[in-house]
Amino acid sequence: MTRDVSRPTLVAIAVVAFALANVVHEGVGHGGACLLAGGRALSLSAVHFDSDLEGLAPTARKWVAAGGTLANLALGLLAGAALLAARGAPGPGRFFLWLSMTANLLQAAGYWLFSGVGNIGDWAAVVGGWTPHWAFRLGLAALGGAAYWAVVLLSLHELSPLLGTGSGRLQRAVSLTVIPYLAGGILYVAAGLLNPVGARLVLISAAAASFGGTSGMAWMAQLLRNERRFPPLDGPTLLIPRSVPWLVAGVAVTLLFVLVLGPGIRF
Repeated sequence: MTRDVSRPTLVAIAVVAFALANVVHEGVGHGGACLLAGGRALSLSAVHFDSDLEGLAPTARKWVAAGGTLANLALGLLAGAALLAARGAPGPGRFFLWLSMTANLLQAAGYWLFSGVGNIGDWAAVVGGWTPHWAFRLGLAALGGAAYWAVVLLSLHELSPLLGTGSGRLQRAVSLTVIPYLAGGILYVAAGLLNPVGARLVLISAAAASFGGTSGMAWMAQLLRNERRFPPLDGPTLLIPRSVPWLVAGVAVTLLFVLVLGPGIRF
């Protein structure tokens, strides 16, 4: 880790960004779609949103299933737009926007790929009953794979100017991607272990969305070795100094996410 990047602050930023992505997926996406469709919210946790959709048309149910991913997609695009407008923002704030863009878009694209290949999860419910079923699964998988690769390239494009041009460029990139990836995954799994439904949700929701959905963050930095494709760019090196406000926010969000959303909230 380079001396101009505080690891605790980096972890705190990651905790806030990943927790926000989760709440947007489960609460805003699934929950909002449920209320708009006329359903009744039953409970919300870090790994699932439970609702009563009795009497709703099949199309409305599919929108509720799709709502989580669509909300992540919207938040990722919004964060990307804010990132473009925040060229002169301080390091921690700008990195938060970059991480929010990356995590949300990777989770959205990853969900399409996950459901298409495994026929499980929200988008399996969306395409359920559509024929020929294999063609829709194949389309989901192809869309997810292509979108995932595009997000990785976009993410590296926005990160590269902040890495500097020296010998520590790759080390810095690894730190800025792998540490948040691990922090977000551990946060999701820790909260998921307390869920009221069962251990299965830890695998198909908590671990799948974090370690699986954002797995591109674990390896994307290695693409920078190809300097012909990703040439070093001149620009201000990203600085993430020790930040007490971010550290306080990270601790508070961790406690709320794990201890409150982990066991879940009933309505």
